[in-house]
Amino acid sequence: MGKVLVVSYSYTGTSRQVATTLAGLQGWATGEISEERPGRGDGRCVLDSLLRRQPPIRYEGPPPEQFAAVVLVAPIWLYRLAGPMRTFVARYRERLPAVAVVSAMGGRGAPNAVAEIGRLLGRSPILSTAFLSREVEDGSYGSRLRAFGEAVDKAVEGTEVLRPSTLSPKTA
Repeated sequence: MGKVLVVSYSYTGTSRQVATTLAGLQGWATGEISEERPGRGDGRCVLDSLLRRQPPIRYEGPPPEQFAAVVLVAPIWLYRLAGPMRTFVARYRERLPAVAVVSAMGGRGAPNAVAEIGRLLGRSPILSTAFLSREVEDGSYGSRLRAFGEAVDKAVEGTEVLRPSTLSPKTA
């Protein structure tokens, strides 16, 4: 069994950058979600979020059940979880071990996405954090991302986890 798998969905590339950086820092495996019918535009993203739809997806990566934990990395759309990640969680919920969540967002909504993932799984994620898109673009998220990765490693190892305070009231 592997240690940790990072699974991402990215519409603009920001979440993919976060996932790639996290996996590289920690030496973890990666998997990627893509839309079965890409290129349907921003309007579809808005409707998927508002209506909490689960659009058709493809997943390329190792089977999640072969890992001790899975870190889900996805964007926030209209204060909600991106539709393709919603589909992945619903489809794979029985095969997902411990889950941690990383959200990439323009402003707010990460707690909503974490709560939705918890409802879909029927259990709470072990850890979560969020980054503003501008933090990813300017690279200032690096130390917080590293701390999050280390906390996930400790949680998987069963050692005591010091949960860093990562969401400020302004960004939550």
